[in-house]
Amino acid sequence: MTTDASSAPASVNGRGSNEHSANEHRPLRPVEWFLLVLPGTIWGSSFYFIAIALDDVSPGLITPLRIAIGFVTLALFPKSRQSLPATEWRKVVVLALVWLAIPLTAFPYAELHVSSSVIGMLNGASPVFVALVAIGMLRRLPPPMQRTGLLVGTAGVVLIALPSLGRGSSSVFGVVLVLGALVLYGFALNVAAPLQRKFGALPVLWRAQGIAFLCVLPLGIASLDESRFSWKAAGAVLVLGALGTALAHYMMATLAGRIGSTRASASLYLMPPVSLFLGVVLRGERLDVVSVIGSAVTVGGAWLLGRTPAASAPTPSAPTQR
Repeated sequence: MTTDASSAPASVNGRGSNEHSANEHRPLRPVEWFLLVLPGTIWGSSFYFIAIALDDVSPGLITPLRIAIGFVTLALFPKSRQSLPATEWRKVVVLALVWLAIPLTAFPYAELHVSSSVIGMLNGASPVFVALVAIGMLRRLPPPMQRTGLLVGTAGVVLIALPSLGRGSSSVFGVVLVLGALVLYGFALNVAAPLQRKFGALPVLWRAQGIAFLCVLPLGIASLDESRFSWKAAGAVLVLGALGTALAHYMMATLAGRIGSTRASASLYLMPPVSLFLGVVLRGERLDVVSVIGSAVTVGGAWLLGRTPAASAPTPSAPTQR
C-alpha cells in the first residue's frame, strides 16, 4: 500500500490545498480512469501469477525474486533515489519487515494450502484491517459509519474463510497466514502514511524494498534446490516484480496525488473480482458461493469505511503490495 501527498503539496497561503481539494471532487480524466483501473487489476491478478510460479519455483524463492525485480524497476524512476534523513531509517526497516518481507513471504506459502481466488477475496478486506489497527493504536472508536463498515467487513471475512476452514488444518493454516499478513499491512500503513506524506511514496518504498530483499535473501538461497527454471515461472515472477511490486505502486501514488487518497482507494475494490475470475476461469479453482457472497460483503464494508472522513481509522490510498 502506498500513499503520496508529496505530489500535491499545499502552499503557504492555502492556495495549493484548495486546488487539491477541488481535484478530489472533479470528474476523472481518461488518464485517471486508467490509473484507477490498472493497479487494482494488477494486484488482483498477482495471486494468479503466484500460483503459476509455484508450479516450478519454491515459495521461499518467489519473494526475493519479485522484490529484487521491483527494486530494480523502481530504481529507474529518479524520485525513488531522493534522500531520506538518517533519523527515519529505523521506520523504513520496520516497514521492510511488516510491509514487504513477511507478508510477501506468507502469500506463496498460503497458496500451497488455499486457492488463489480465496486469497484474493480475503485481500479485499485490507481497508478493514488498516482501520482496526488504527483504532487499536489510537484507542478510540471511529465515527458511526465507519463502525458499520468494520462490522460489515469483518462479517465478510468470516464468510470468505468459512469454506476453507471446513477443509482441514492445512487450509486453516493458509487462511491464518493470509490474515496475519493483512494485520501486518494494517500496521505498515499506519507507519508508512506519515513518511510518505513527508517524503513521497517512491523513496520510502524503494528503500524498504532494498532492505526487505536482504532480509529474505537467505530463505531464497536455501530454496534454490527446491526450484527449477521454466519460462512460464520466470514470466510470472517478472510480472509480480515489475508490475505488482513496482509499477502498480507508482501508478497508485501518482493517482492519489491527482485525485486524493479516498477516491484512489476505489482501485482496491477490483482485487476480489479479478482474483476470483482468474482463479476460477483460468486455474479451474473451486467456486464457493458463500465465499463470493463474503467477498461482496467485505467490499461493501470497505466502501463504507471510505464514506466518512477518517479521523480515527484512516482509509488507505493504495493496497498492500501483492
